[in-house]
Amino acid sequence: MADSSSNLKSEAIIDLMKQHFSTDAGKELVKKIGLVYQFQIAPKKIGIDEVIYTVDLKKGEVTKGPYEGGKADATFSFKDEDFVKVALGKMNPQIAFMRGAMKIKGSLSAAQKFTPDIFPKPSKM
Repeated sequence: MADSSSNLKSEAIIDLMKQHFSTDAGKELVKKIGLVYQFQIAPKKIGIDEVIYTVDLKKGEVTKGPYEGGKADATFSFKDEDFVKVALGKMNPQIAFMRGAMKIKGSLSAAQKFTPDIFPKPSKM
């Protein structure tokens, strides 16, 4: 499992998110959303060799691994390439869900607050 994580294109976006939450714009998001999301990102097929990341919008932290503080408000499962498309604004999250490119567990109202705003703008990519 550790091998697949280094090949994920998503890793760069996750790293940018960490930096984004330390900016003023990122801190505003933390105040506004206040939820914990877990992303399960698979190299090729959802459910196989997934790498788990926790995006804690209560604390403004992004960590690798499952959420330690109980249960995430919403968990999203993606293939790596689909996560990148959603993060870069090339695929609408609702359309991704309807096409089966994104699976959601947990609170749907929490999931609806998951918007491309939580991702840093792709100017550095």
